[in-house]
Amino acid sequence: MEQVDLTNCDREPIHLLGKVQSFGFLIATTPDWIISHVSRNVAQYVPVTPEDLLGKRALDFIPAESIHAIRNRLQFIHPRRGVEVVYNLNLEGTDRLFDVSIHALESNIVMEFEPAGARESESNDTANVRNAIDRMADLPKVEAIYSQAVRFIKMVTGFDRVMLYKFATDGSGEVVAEAKKYGMEPFLNLRYPATDIPKQARALYLENPIRLIADVADDGYPVIEHRKSEAGVPIDLSGSRLRSVSPIHLEYLRNMGVGASMSISVIVNGELWGLIACHHNTALVPSMRYRNCALLFGQMLSLVLQSRLAAEEKSKDARVAELTTEISRALSSQVSSPEVLRSSADAFREILQADGFCVVQEDVIQHSGSTPEDDAVRAVCDALNAFPGNEVFATNSLASIIEGWDGGGASIAGVLAIPISRSPRDYILFFREEVLQKVNWAGNPEKPVTVGPNDSRLTPRKSFEAWQQTVHGQSEDWNSSDMRVASQLRIMLLEVVLRMADEAGRQRKAANEKQELLIAELNHRVRNILGLVRGLISQTNSGIDSTADFVRKLDSRVQSLARAHDQITRHNWSPASFLELIDTEAESYLLDKKDRVIVTGPQVLLTPPAFSAMALVMHEMITNSAKYGALSDQHGSVEIDLEIDDAGALLVSWKDVDGPPVKVPERRGFGSTIIERTVPFELKGEAEIQYPVEGVTASFKLPSTHVIPGRAGVAMATKKSAKTIQQIDVPQSILIVEDNLIIAMDAEDIFQSLGADEVSVVATVEAAIMEIENRTSPFQFALLDVNLGSDTSYEIARRLMEINVPFAFASGYGEDLDAPEELANALRISKPYDKDVLASLFSQVLEA
Repeated sequence: MEQVDLTNCDREPIHLLGKVQSFGFLIATTPDWIISHVSRNVAQYVPVTPEDLLGKRALDFIPAESIHAIRNRLQFIHPRRGVEVVYNLNLEGTDRLFDVSIHALESNIVMEFEPAGARESESNDTANVRNAIDRMADLPKVEAIYSQAVRFIKMVTGFDRVMLYKFATDGSGEVVAEAKKYGMEPFLNLRYPATDIPKQARALYLENPIRLIADVADDGYPVIEHRKSEAGVPIDLSGSRLRSVSPIHLEYLRNMGVGASMSISVIVNGELWGLIACHHNTALVPSMRYRNCALLFGQMLSLVLQSRLAAEEKSKDARVAELTTEISRALSSQVSSPEVLRSSADAFREILQADGFCVVQEDVIQHSGSTPEDDAVRAVCDALNAFPGNEVFATNSLASIIEGWDGGGASIAGVLAIPISRSPRDYILFFREEVLQKVNWAGNPEKPVTVGPNDSRLTPRKSFEAWQQTVHGQSEDWNSSDMRVASQLRIMLLEVVLRMADEAGRQRKAANEKQELLIAELNHRVRNILGLVRGLISQTNSGIDSTADFVRKLDSRVQSLARAHDQITRHNWSPASFLELIDTEAESYLLDKKDRVIVTGPQVLLTPPAFSAMALVMHEMITNSAKYGALSDQHGSVEIDLEIDDAGALLVSWKDVDGPPVKVPERRGFGSTIIERTVPFELKGEAEIQYPVEGVTASFKLPSTHVIPGRAGVAMATKKSAKTIQQIDVPQSILIVEDNLIIAMDAEDIFQSLGADEVSVVATVEAAIMEIENRTSPFQFALLDVNLGSDTSYEIARRLMEINVPFAFASGYGEDLDAPEELANALRISKPYDKDVLASLFSQVLEA
């Protein structure tokens, strides 16, 4: 018998099995469109046998218009480069429509047909991918990108479990993100040995970046040839979407309890970075449209990750360039060579994340941080001198190059060595300490090989429970980025310093020019601020106020400008919330009366110029009301209503309510001038203030160029009400029925942030009823989108009423929703909604 070990998996010709899966059929033609290959299961889909087709013209089976569509797609592909798709094709002898994927070999055109799915909107699929990618691109941490990616694929494809599987440098892989059906065993953070995905499988993942195994019980159907090749080799199915599955892999999946699986390659810089791995408990065939949507998402995710890595590299390069410049300047100051080398190593230590370093020059050793003893450092240099070449070297295990290495007296395990001269003993050595790594394997990776029932093929291991291994004598890996930084440091020390004097002069000149530019800009801004303050001083000084009144008025106006400036700069000089402006002014000036300022209308953002102008206007309105108007006694209040008109302008309506009788001011002071002229003069808008006896009214109109609409809002919440919301008991199990992917993901995030433990998201009536019926304990709450494509969620609502589960409708119709009579009193919220709206909804549920 042939010797059996784990390399048998690497040698299995999985692309030459000569079979296809049963959820479609294959037809291949010669370049002149004569049918050369047919899968045995063709008769299950069309009323012909393989023998009826082999050797015949493709035109006898595929109508001319379908051939034309396929030919058009062939223009975009070359042999062994890509797959093209055509939807809803006609075939002779049947009324059924088929989706077909097409790829080309050197001597064949391969077409794989599947029954066409429902005619979903391809534009919606693309929009969902674009929206999801836009959201992920804005996430600050790469871990959040991983999490969003698996959630998106789970919602699009319907698989029970979706994992993001990232490859390590040794070929093993770890599950770095997971979205799974509630109650399933988690695989997150489990690591799988490199032998679980053989080399030839990885090559196919690069060539064919999406792979569906629809049913692990499917043995597949053979592909029959018209004329067998002289070598007797089956047709190469490397690029096939229907390609049948290796018996070893099928048994592997069955051992995991998987009924169907799908993988999407994540390719970064031309290399296989990882996989999006999908598992389902039963057989599953997502439509070709959904699979292509998932494939597009995987390609876009690859670009996002590639962009993040490039940004990290760019940031690191910028830091290296900055350090190089600093070191070059130090050299120009007649600093000695040992000091330069030490300061260079010290500067690069942080960027290389080293625990310590040694500079070894002419047998003199300088230490910094955690390093081995001198004799151990010399032993490291001796071992390095045995390697050929004069290049950067790194290892995370000194024990692998120095026999009997014990840490050098400091638990040192890894070294990155930079040769700094032609003398073989001159180095900068960066060290890393030993890290005791606890690796959670999906079963024992060293489990003995067992021979399977089919000759020398291996039986996949059946152990998937977590197996923990502690790794000793190793540091964190030095990655390719570390090596690149070290090479740049070496080049700088050996070459760049030779041109250091000229470079230092150029840098000084550029720095002086930049400093002069910054000083000029600072001078300009300071003059503007001083001019504004000078104007406030001049205009506030009416000549009849006491010094104390003058100082108080001036101080309040300057403080108002300062608060506005703080709010704008917190948002990086970008548009800021008008509601937040009013709230800040009310809280700063009214203290315990701030709750008597009631704001209704939509959330809006103002551009920085408009924000500063309206800060002064609102300050004057609030202070006047507190002195003379509705806020001057214990009963009055101020109502501010916001509205966006058809042209996008912001209409602000002010009304004093229940205050003392109003007297028309006898003179117009600077405050009145600010109120009446700021908006027209600075913003080219409109302003009007009136003094009816029952209460001051004012109206302002800000042009659309200064206004950015936000989400619809309600009366501004006070700190007290916010505290009450936090104390609400949030339901722990929630059902979301929503057919818009992005809205569903937002709702899921909000419920989880409010404290919900289990959130199930579905998009159809059928899926919702199944979720409700299959539970051992009922949901505690449900949020139902009214319109679900051509259906409504009323049937779901009636079922929830039967089992006494509280629910609410979410709809774009708001209060105008025309629900059936028995559901007319159901709770409802308008789209779009946010966290505060949903929290308020829970309070209504508790009161009901």
